Amino acid sequence: MRNKVLVLQCLLLLHCCVVLAMETTAQEKAESAIPVTTLSPPEGNTTFLGGTSWCVAHSGVSQIDLQNALDWACGLGMADCKPIQQGGACFDPDTLVSHASYAFNNYYQQNGNSDIACNFGGTATLSNIDPSHGKCNFASPGSVRSSAPCLLGGKTSFPWLKFAGILLLLYLRR
Repeated sequence: MRNKVLVLQCLLLLHCCVVLAMETTAQEKAESAIPVTTLSPPEGNTTFLGGTSWCVAHSGVSQIDLQNALDWACGLGMADCKPIQQGGACFDPDTLVSHASYAFNNYYQQNGNSDIACNFGGTATLSNIDPSHGKCNFASPGSVRSSAPCLLGGKTSFPWLKFAGILLLLYLRR
């Protein structure tokens, strides 16, 4: 029985090591792709007291910087950018500022309305005016869920759990 417990502990340790290795690799990739900002993050919570805030793109920033920030938000930032794709409810107006505003706000709302989640290399700012228009509804606090992966590594941990379970059953059968 003592050996069986030891095997189970080893399998759990192996699973934890694999999950940590995957998370470390993903974090290193994310850090290498995040646009570098020359601005320092805002200090304190500057969200509007007693009101709702949205994160929108600055209209006067470089188009290249804005496109890079939009690419990051829709890629590694995991913002929901389906509505700004052609045919989506927020595709029109078909401008970089409009699309970036939607993606930035979605990311900002997913990440708990944290001031630092509305920076995007200095290409975004907070607003207390709802930017929704027509059929395009911008997310507001509590209307979107976090895109952060679960602690067990999401879908990638399921095969390892199955593998560990099968090994454990084979060992216990002896």
